[in-house]
Amino acid sequence: NGWVTQIATTPQFPDMILSSSRDKSVIMWKLTRDETNYGVPQRALRGHSHFVSDVVISSDGQFALSGSWDGTLRLWDLTTGTTTRRFVGHTKDVLSVAFSADNRQIVSGSRDKTIKLWNTLGVCKYTVQEESHSEWVSCVRFSPNSSNPIIVSCGWDKMVKVWNLANCKLKTNHIGHSGFLNTVTVSPDGSLCASGGKDGQAMLWDLNEGKHLYT
Repeated sequence: NGWVTQIATTPQFPDMILSSSRDKSVIMWKLTRDETNYGVPQRALRGHSHFVSDVVISSDGQFALSGSWDGTLRLWDLTTGTTTRRFVGHTKDVLSVAFSADNRQIVSGSRDKTIKLWNTLGVCKYTVQEESHSEWVSCVRFSPNSSNPIIVSCGWDKMVKVWNLANCKLKTNHIGHSGFLNTVTVSPDGSLCASGGKDGQAMLWDLNEGKHLYT
């Protein structure tokens, strides 16, 4: 009953998708692939008190992680549809959430201009403030490659930032966009990242060399 803000899938369960919405809920869909009724809602995950801005699925397909304008994250058990953990700490709307490749770490980005690193028990292990974004943090993603543990973030300050996961220190600032950024994504091998936003350009960055490749 509101804008759909995000779609989440996992290769382990090709017949399931999750959608988050401004109606404050996350819906779990079963794909029938029947033309008249391609997806059937199985379960609604309710608990957030404001728009749900982002949702991701753990790689084993057992859990969903959501972020909301209510300032919290929630971890959901998809078999029961219940919240197993609430993550409280951001002082403004949460815009983006992500799981690490091993599902043991969680990162979030917020309108409070901080990036927070959490464990799955809901404990905030680190808040990135030093050299962080000067505007809203719109998207945060882990590299899928565990041999190069990094987080990539982007924000309304037009910057793409790469963070060393070991010490949460800034590794690289990627400068080039002329408008605010909405999204960033990392390639499966962790060597590249792409960013996009208001300037209508997608930019590709080399994460190993720390340089711009293509626009």
